[in-house]
Amino acid sequence: MPEISVIMPVHNVERFVADAVRSVLEQTFENFELLIIDDCSPDASIAICETFDDPRIRIVRHTVNRGLAGARNTGVRHAKGELLAFLDSDDCWLPGKLEQHMAHLQARPEVGVSFSRSAFIGEDGTPNHCYQMPRLTDIEPGYFLCRNPIGNGSAPVIRRAVFDDIRYIADFLGSFEDWYFDEHLRRSEDIECWIRIALTTDWLIEGIPEPLTLYRLNAGGLSAQLFKQLESWEQVIEKTRGYAPDFVAKWERPARAYQLRYLARQAIRLQDGSAAVQLVNRAFCTEPRILLQEPTRTILTVGAAYLLHLVPQSLYATIENRAQRLIGNAQAWRIERDMGSRIS
Repeated sequence: MPEISVIMPVHNVERFVADAVRSVLEQTFENFELLIIDDCSPDASIAICETFDDPRIRIVRHTVNRGLAGARNTGVRHAKGELLAFLDSDDCWLPGKLEQHMAHLQARPEVGVSFSRSAFIGEDGTPNHCYQMPRLTDIEPGYFLCRNPIGNGSAPVIRRAVFDDIRYIADFLGSFEDWYFDEHLRRSEDIECWIRIALTTDWLIEGIPEPLTLYRLNAGGLSAQLFKQLESWEQVIEKTRGYAPDFVAKWERPARAYQLRYLARQAIRLQDGSAAVQLVNRAFCTEPRILLQEPTRTILTVGAAYLLHLVPQSLYATIENRAQRLIGNAQAWRIERDMGSRIS
């Protein structure tokens, strides 16, 4: 029996899926299965997956498209391992990822969710030398609602027992199934799951300092999708309010401000200065104290939004490149420090 089940939803990712599969097969920890969930992919993604000749790969096919939440649920139901690792098929892992998470979870039996930091890569796989730098320990539930330290769907490795604790029965096309992620959400389904784990179980959620996940930044996309993402986030708030009203009453306002600030950064990435300014202004109107709570990140977001909106694109690109190098160097120094502290 495999110790780890890797769950990888696949839909319309023929440009990236081979890199994702290779990054799993090249893991230094080898006792795993790779569950590829074909979510009715219309392109050549699954044909590419089928070119890999490895007995640890299983392909599970959907008859209707169910989205990320549905594909992950299918993966959990089919998984044989006691640990479940998730990889979005446009991202990659470094070779030591599974080995390090296995060691972390073995050393810390009270931890149910182990996640890593992530390094950003471009569409062509080139690193941009910047990282997701979340809090790693002592994470209270409110922090998940405000900042989502896990960061992306390719970062966590989770004990099966955690999913046993949060599963519920749902009706899908007349058939009752175990659900873990909420399939009614086409966005923000991961953060809803992490919040539910934090609020309804005793499992700890902890990170390790190494950036073991390579998170691909898609240069495409539309700013309109950001506002749809905000709508999904509001659905998460309403669902959480249903079983934890006091928690939502305490955290809703600052959490909405942080979400708006996050979406402003995504608008900056999409080079939409108008949307970025609109979102960052809404963040301040919602909760001005985010400037005091996280001054550096907030000031950088505000500055980038207004620069993108007001200055010529060529000048903005020059400023952005220099700022990115400075931020990346500072983050790399902090990662090295944290790794050294962990070893000692």
